[in-house]
Amino acid sequence: MDQWTPKPVVLKAALQLTPAVLIVVFFFGGALFLGFLQALGDSPSVMEKGLYFTHFKNILTDPDFLESLGLTFYIAAFSTLLAAVISIAAALALESLSQRSRWVHFVFQIPLTTPHLVVAVAMIYMLAPSGLVARLAQSLGVVSNSSQFPLWINDPYGIGIIAAYVWKEVPFITLMLLSALRQSGRELTDVGKTLNAGPWQRFWYIILPAIAPSLSIASLIVFAYTFGAFEIPYLLGQTHPMLLPVWAYKNYSDVDLLARPEGIAAGLIIAVIVILTMAAAYGIKRLGDLRKEAV
Repeated sequence: MDQWTPKPVVLKAALQLTPAVLIVVFFFGGALFLGFLQALGDSPSVMEKGLYFTHFKNILTDPDFLESLGLTFYIAAFSTLLAAVISIAAALALESLSQRSRWVHFVFQIPLTTPHLVVAVAMIYMLAPSGLVARLAQSLGVVSNSSQFPLWINDPYGIGIIAAYVWKEVPFITLMLLSALRQSGRELTDVGKTLNAGPWQRFWYIILPAIAPSLSIASLIVFAYTFGAFEIPYLLGQTHPMLLPVWAYKNYSDVDLLARPEGIAAGLIIAVIVILTMAAAYGIKRLGDLRKEAV
């Protein structure tokens, strides 16, 4: 009976969080509900009557929408994977240094405070055919003029978008991995050394399982954000096919008001994918907590 009785600390924390949770549920949930009604056809601005799934059907059968959806998945997944691999290497290289000096955390926190809009503008100045990298390549004789420099901005492969996301998200994942390594990684690694485990064996059987929960959660958070982000794809992406958030904005702001419900429907699909991704991250966290309690 006692184990089911809520502790005073838990009750106090729940009461303190209740106002903030209610505000989030009211505004975020209310906006989703009203958007869902408009996507179903409840749009007085265009004199539509009735609720139906025509707009969802239209976008799900639209080749442009499907192409934008695939491109968004590709950029979000590839940038997340690349950021995760770089973060693992950075965390392993800086793990001992981060314990002796705080400047490592300070340096890695700088990109976290930089707005994505600033990062996008910086990438334009860096990677555009007339940017800093192109001029450096021209001065070194790699290319004779800027027209020979490969297109990395507004390109079909989203190189500029991926570079911006990787630069922005690597510090976030790295800091989470450093925290996980400080908690249990060093002790387990020392045990592996006493058992004559090689570097690859220590990484595969000791370090990777120790950081796997933090790595999975951080990667899912990064994927959710990059999938729904608007600023960087809007500035660095191509006009066709465009990423899904830009596609949704384009339809919502179209002069033809009949396209607005389709833009809202696309935004709701983005919201559902982001919510499912965050639910998966929360599930991994809860699973990790249960395993710790069992141990």
